[in-house]
Amino acid sequence: MKFLITGGAGFIGRWVVKKLLEEGQELHVFDNLSSGSRHNLEEFAGNETLRNVIVGDITDRKALHQAFAVKPDVCIHLAAQINVQESIDHPERSFDTNVLGTYNVMEEARHVGAKVVVVGTCMVYDTSSETPINERHPAKPMSPYAATKLAAEQLALSYYHCYGLPVVIARPFNTYGPFQRTDAEGGVVAVFIRNMRDRKPLQIFGDGTQTRDLLYVDDCAAFITRAAIYDDAIGQVINAGTGKDVSINHLAELICSDKSQIVHVSHPHPQSEIKRLVCDATKARDLLGWKPRMSLEDGIHRTRRWIENGEEAV
Repeated sequence: MKFLITGGAGFIGRWVVKKLLEEGQELHVFDNLSSGSRHNLEEFAGNETLRNVIVGDITDRKALHQAFAVKPDVCIHLAAQINVQESIDHPERSFDTNVLGTYNVMEEARHVGAKVVVVGTCMVYDTSSETPINERHPAKPMSPYAATKLAAEQLALSYYHCYGLPVVIARPFNTYGPFQRTDAEGGVVAVFIRNMRDRKPLQIFGDGTQTRDLLYVDDCAAFITRAAIYDDAIGQVINAGTGKDVSINHLAELICSDKSQIVHVSHPHPQSEIKRLVCDATKARDLLGWKPRMSLEDGIHRTRRWIENGEEAV
């Protein structure tokens, strides 16, 4: 099959590329390199089935049209503005990228008849839940980021219902692992490990009792690629997570044994905080035969090894 991956030079995109190359698929990557990097794809440079890496933005319809000229069978749509605080400070940027950009992707896919996997976010769900979150859980986006991602999902599903375009909505929970950014825009695991390495404080927002379902990135990539290939996924919204959550307080202690490095600070956007996130991935198991393989402890170990030692095989 022929794949076009928007955001393919990003953190999750890099692992999706790796997974599909291992399966012998033909790949074309489209990325504006604002948060992704060519460095993420360097190890695949000699693979002849990675046909090209196109630098462009999904808000640029002309550039996107040229990317779709390869007539992909499947477009995995990962490109997005994902920073919550930036979406609060500059909501128009999230709207332009996540909504208008997705519209451009859907229009180009419609013209060539490509299946589209829109990679969404668990942040669209209601903030209160005492039970694992399945796909029927109410949506309640608490930031422009979450709202624009939900709007992008609904827009994509309208192309399925209206035009019969094969569309899948994949909602992985909090993904972490090697190649994730370790700066302020990175995930909590990567940021904590970097700060531990650099002997800097591990800053926990609020009281730290908020929980996350942490999904190792290779498991996430396997979920996305299965959603792209399995016909039973068409027209569906599908969650992916481990089914186990961990508090940010406990996560910090797992990563750093020196408790003096762990500090609590005011939350920069408490109005957007989700108190408990734990996934019910029953649908992914039943439709895709998918289940996560990596334990949190092993995933943290692999991420720490990558951050501490740099570019080594993972």
